[in-house]
Amino acid sequence: MTPTEPARDLAHQLSRAERLLSGWMSALLHEEQCTLEEWRVLKILSDGQGHIMTEIAEFALLPAPTLSKLMDRMVSAALVYRRADDQDRRRVLAYLAEDGRARYERAAARLAAAEAELAGRLGGTGELTSWLIRLAGVLGTPRAAGYPATV
Repeated sequence: MTPTEPARDLAHQLSRAERLLSGWMSALLHEEQCTLEEWRVLKILSDGQGHIMTEIAEFALLPAPTLSKLMDRMVSAALVYRRADDQDRRRVLAYLAEDGRARYERAAARLAAAEAELAGRLGGTGELTSWLIRLAGVLGTPRAAGYPATV
């Protein structure tokens, strides 16, 4: 930090790291013709369980209208498909199609190798991951985070 550069607080540091990490991941995924948002959809659907749109939107960090448009494009590209839930015909579940599974596996291998290299450069990421999970847990509970009652 130079003498004229202001100190960065935790939120700024986390935002900066997230932007850099997202850009890094986006560049890796681009080689697989995949966006970061598509990757997140492929990732949640990779468990083969089928997921409703609200679960996918939450995992992919996307608002519902944006996810709907993305899912329509992914259906058109034969990466995912939708099917009525066998237990509740009113619910629609999304699944990976064969092409989506192949793209997911290629991208997952590419990201895993890159993340292992990054972890080596950092001296491991277990502590950081654990800390971020705990931070999200605390901040996900407004009263525990010390937020005012009106938030």
